[in-house]
Amino acid sequence: MKIALVNPITRRSQGYHTVGSYIPQLGLQVLARLTPPQHTVDIIDECFGLDQTERLLLTGGYDLVGITAYTSGATRAYELAGICRAKGIATIMGGPHASARPDEAAGHFDSVAIGECDEIWPRIIEDAAAGRLAPRYEGELSDLETTGFGMADQTLSPINGRYDVSALQTSRGCPVGCEYCSVTRFNGAPIRRRRIDDIIDEWNRTPKKFIFVVDDNFFGVGEKHAIWAKELLRQIIKRGKKRLWFSQTTLNMGEDEEGLRLAYQAGCRGMLVGFESFNEATLRQYAKGINRKNLDRYQELVDGFHHAGISVFGGFIIGSDEDTPESVAETARTAVELGIDIIQVTNLTPLPGTKMFDRYAEAGRLLATEYPSDWERYTFTETVYHPQKMSARELDEAIYELRYAAAREPWVWKRAFRTLVRTRSLTTAGFVLGMNRGWKRMARVQAPRDAENFGFTPPASERMQKVLRSFRMHLRSRFTPPVVDAPPAAAPSGPVALDVLNSGPR
Repeated sequence: MKIALVNPITRRSQGYHTVGSYIPQLGLQVLARLTPPQHTVDIIDECFGLDQTERLLLTGGYDLVGITAYTSGATRAYELAGICRAKGIATIMGGPHASARPDEAAGHFDSVAIGECDEIWPRIIEDAAAGRLAPRYEGELSDLETTGFGMADQTLSPINGRYDVSALQTSRGCPVGCEYCSVTRFNGAPIRRRRIDDIIDEWNRTPKKFIFVVDDNFFGVGEKHAIWAKELLRQIIKRGKKRLWFSQTTLNMGEDEEGLRLAYQAGCRGMLVGFESFNEATLRQYAKGINRKNLDRYQELVDGFHHAGISVFGGFIIGSDEDTPESVAETARTAVELGIDIIQVTNLTPLPGTKMFDRYAEAGRLLATEYPSDWERYTFTETVYHPQKMSARELDEAIYELRYAAAREPWVWKRAFRTLVRTRSLTTAGFVLGMNRGWKRMARVQAPRDAENFGFTPPASERMQKVLRSFRMHLRSRFTPPVVDAPPAAAPSGPVALDVLNSGPR
């Protein structure tokens, strides 16, 4: 058989997927490696654009089209499935959205795969080849260490573009269970680790010089996970090829000096940390227990990353029942004062498959409910529910104002210089420079769309002026360079910009 594996992208967020680096849809590369050798696999990834997809699917001679999708891409997935089925091509959908809404997906696809598909993928291929594709398949959470699952075909590139970084996974699952996140329901609460030897093998095989380690919680929670993560880092230092990389972790990693030192020596130059809010009541609503417990230690933990030479990518979610329009500017201002190197402020988005979605749906608080067309609105850049202390329009306008300021202000190089002073690492500063360049390009792409949508260009409001004054004040501050255990490496040949918006829910 000839198989196409497709990653669909909503049209509403096309600008966000074409201005940064192109990151692999790792699940498709994992399935490609698990495909029996008598079959051939092509990947079509719409992060490179939507214009070629239909032509490639209809002229590629495919016998089976497998599509994975996050919620924002579900509408497009259904559209592509309809095109394929009209031509007699068998279709199957998997991924987070299909697992959360299997009955809905079944109305558009010949078959639906629920949960992790590593173990069931060969059986799906066998059934499709025999013409007996079942309406539904249900996967289980695999013991990654004993099965060896999780390894991707790092050499397989999409037929409609080329990735410029690699994606690799060392573990699955997250015990935190944030109310707005579907990871725990989809991948389970226990953190399941791959074999270290397998990880090193894949690490050395990837042809790219920069890796996004896509773990939802790289360092984990508790001593057992920290011990494992540090052993992996030692083995990367000892046996791995020289790579720079970036991952996602919880705040508690900031207090582990040994773990941070090893991470830097192993090539880590940034960690995405979900701070989400500076409000204790909001953190309680989000079920962010670790953050709530360490709220008064945010500065200390951020400094811990910096002292090791690692930048902090801070994720913040606006729109809790405690938030007001002023929360957007206040959150950005406080994040700047903490010294967070890269700041991502997004709209709270209740995704199907989360506790929050169920609670908001039951309370009648969801406003984007014309499914499946409205799934395209679940992009983290639009308010799709009724907030408590403001209107959806007020929240969107406040975040629009922040994006507009980000697009106009000359802050990118200044932020990189500040990172250099704090971390004493040229490669870390280069990573921050590239990331923030990408965010500024995204803001510039989105600004005219926002202006058309809202019908105005934001004035320099008092709340945004506070953010900008705080930002400028901290840039002018004198810093005492911290002592870094690991000496800075040579600067990279060019900055790396990552579009983490397509990396999945936190």
